[in-house]
Amino acid sequence: MRWRRVSQLVATLVSNPYLPGLFSGTIYMGSLKYFCTPGFNCYSCPLAVFAGPIGTLQWFVAHGSYHLSLYVLGFLAVVGALGGRFVCGWLCPFGFFQELLHKIPSRKIVLPRWSSAMKYVVLVGLVLVLPFATKQPWFCKLCPAGTLEAGIPLAVMNESLRSLLGWFFGLKLAILAAFLALMVISYRPFCKVACPLGAIYSLFNRISLISLRIDREACTNCGKCKSLCPVDIDASKEPDSPECIRCLDCRECEYDAIEYGMR
Repeated sequence: MRWRRVSQLVATLVSNPYLPGLFSGTIYMGSLKYFCTPGFNCYSCPLAVFAGPIGTLQWFVAHGSYHLSLYVLGFLAVVGALGGRFVCGWLCPFGFFQELLHKIPSRKIVLPRWSSAMKYVVLVGLVLVLPFATKQPWFCKLCPAGTLEAGIPLAVMNESLRSLLGWFFGLKLAILAAFLALMVISYRPFCKVACPLGAIYSLFNRISLISLRIDREACTNCGKCKSLCPVDIDASKEPDSPECIRCLDCRECEYDAIEYGMR
């Protein structure tokens, strides 16, 4: 869908317009960093002018005197209640990057359905429990998006940082390389198995204000909506599945049985 691509591109540019940071190897630290983007974007990216909700939430878990940031939780709740995973499909820069990489010609695979549960493990373990217990931002330390958007550019442009790199940075690069290879052959694998932001938004899919609706009189249960769905969902059976990113590809149903609107 052309308008979705436009929306993804605009969201990426709005979240990452700070060109001086890219050329100087520094991070923007202005007042806009008090605000979060709805999509998955790294706080430390030299281009980023906003904070990422997961990084901010993790910081408060680790260092916020044991109190979660009500601002971040409220922000995520409002965004999730409005559209569920609409943000994932239309406004997420890292999701957009994965989709572009998936266009590289190759043999494609579909990850097993059970693997989608891993993102909840990541959310609880790496974003909440380990940071709380160790006072270390473990998700940010291992996040492939952070390595791609922040670690590599900062290391390339900032000589003083390169001298500090060690074996752990090699581990980060290995994780990134594994995900990059998987992105080519599988559709948005980070979103499916490792994105804690997607895990949070998925909890709202069945109750969000914006939702998919099936016209049961028009639907023939032909299964075409599943073949159209990039995340392998049968919309006729699970119109508001937690894995649905609201891309609306399923609306190409020839029977006009799928509608998208206010609940």
